[in-house]
Amino acid sequence: MSTSADPARRIESISTAGASRRRVLGATGAGLALAAAGLPGVGGPADAADLPLLGTYDVVVIGSGAAGMTAALTAAKQGLSCVVVEKAATFGGSAARSGAGIWIPNNPVILAAGVPDTPAKAAAYLAAVVGPDVSADRQRAFLGHGPAMISFVMANSPLRFRWMEGYSDYYPELSGGLPNGRSIEPDQLDGNILGAELAHLNPSYMAVPAGMVVFSADYKWLTLSAVSVKGLAVAAECLARGTKAALLGQKPLTMGQSLAAGLRAGLLAAEVPVWLNTPLTDLYREDGTVTGAVVARGGSAGLVRARHGVVVGSGGFEHNAAMRDQYQRRPIGTGWTVGAKENTGDGIRAGERAGAALDLMDDAWWGPAIPLPEQPYFCLAERTLPGGLLVNAAGARFVNEAAPYSDVVHTMYDRNPTAPDIPAWLIVDQNYRNRYLFKDIAPTLAFPGSWYDSGAAQKAWTLDALAGRIGMPAAALRATVNRFNSLALSGDDTDFRRGDSTYDHYYSDPAIVPNSSLAPLWLAPYYAFKIVPGDLGTKGGMRTDARARVLRADGSVIPGLYAAGNASAAVMGHSYAGAGSTIGPAMTFGYIAALDIAAAAGS
Repeated sequence: MSTSADPARRIESISTAGASRRRVLGATGAGLALAAAGLPGVGGPADAADLPLLGTYDVVVIGSGAAGMTAALTAAKQGLSCVVVEKAATFGGSAARSGAGIWIPNNPVILAAGVPDTPAKAAAYLAAVVGPDVSADRQRAFLGHGPAMISFVMANSPLRFRWMEGYSDYYPELSGGLPNGRSIEPDQLDGNILGAELAHLNPSYMAVPAGMVVFSADYKWLTLSAVSVKGLAVAAECLARGTKAALLGQKPLTMGQSLAAGLRAGLLAAEVPVWLNTPLTDLYREDGTVTGAVVARGGSAGLVRARHGVVVGSGGFEHNAAMRDQYQRRPIGTGWTVGAKENTGDGIRAGERAGAALDLMDDAWWGPAIPLPEQPYFCLAERTLPGGLLVNAAGARFVNEAAPYSDVVHTMYDRNPTAPDIPAWLIVDQNYRNRYLFKDIAPTLAFPGSWYDSGAAQKAWTLDALAGRIGMPAAALRATVNRFNSLALSGDDTDFRRGDSTYDHYYSDPAIVPNSSLAPLWLAPYYAFKIVPGDLGTKGGMRTDARARVLRADGSVIPGLYAAGNASAAVMGHSYAGAGSTIGPAMTFGYIAALDIAAAAGS
């Protein structure tokens, strides 16, 4: 094997050439990764320090999602030079694909709207949700800096935000929980502000209907537009917004598209470069301090140096099959996630090579998903609307279908070894189909034939026939539906308490009484949709402290290395406080990281 392909021989040649201990340490991790990648421009006696220098900045940020762009914007406004390196050909990452809910207690948007939040309520609620999995100082850091981060972003970008009124905290009955919600989302933004850069925005996970401008908070009502006066009014309002934007020559963006575009506009104004098609290969270290990043740019390896710190915001590992198989429960794979396809754990692995401890690697931002042939569909309203229930392979109901989506998947995994719940099946009837939007299929309209061909959906005129199609005992399914129907008619789910929590009623039908979350199944034909453990991304990664600094297993800090977003272990631990519990902390700890770097640089 040649020297260029053998990391051990390369490091040996560096040592015999009289390279300093600093250069050898810096090359060890980078050399291994570069050799594995087979990148051109690396070989012979050269180590990472001898690679072409692509630039020197105060701060190098890995990833252009919500965490990375917030960190870069903060660093720039603190007077630090900064570059963002992005693996994908687009910017925005998973944030751009998302609904962009942002869970930040006591933020200025909700306080201005009159939401009765207080620091004491927020602290009590987060502690109750997270439990002992996350240190109190990290919880305090998130709650303490989150509101200031929102104010900062509004002051330094075109982003504005709206309260998602009525979108309950996920456990509103806990101490400090708010039944009317704390979550906010980006307001409408005109994509024209980005000019040619708009073409590089990562597309959304699910396109907004043509001619409409839709916010995340609207989907609750659009789902009901065939049976609700308010739903019809919201649909008309969405269409009116779209018409107005078209007349004004705007390119209206909402949800994750608005969030990513707004942050990118802030970076443009601050003259922060974003290098697309520039994947991280490894972190560069000198005497144990992270002082840069080895990246692939233009097909060749190069070094970008950081005077004061590197912030890893490169996302999770949801599209890395080997990592998922190593850390997570089975069955698992990369085909059920809706996270950005570039999220293969590069930053996490680089951090681990630098000595980082990893936490929460078994977990993800779970949610029931339907494995449609084109891409998995993250199932929110559909599983909680009245007239549907979840059953396992034995035809038995096993969970409150309207519970927070992460809880439903945790239950699926917990029970699966003894009572196979993966896949599960969502069972609905024609009455349900006549009333509610399903994904983007209007009520009464037929589902695509590809759904049936792929096995993601089944249809039959009797429950017995449906059971046969999905391979479960007909008598068991019939008995389960009969039991569910009796509970629905009474309005009291004594089996799984569906409807007891305010949260259970968010995606429900107010016209259904006595429990807007429950309705019987009675009208043929019947439908079944395969349900698998999907996710918005993984939530395990590098262990960090309250200052977003990356820690070793012994609790010591790796100098120069910071992490935020899904490259770090989530401040939410194994739970999920409310809509936006991914993006809110990601932005906040990106902000915290940049402030800490700036403070250290100025000291």
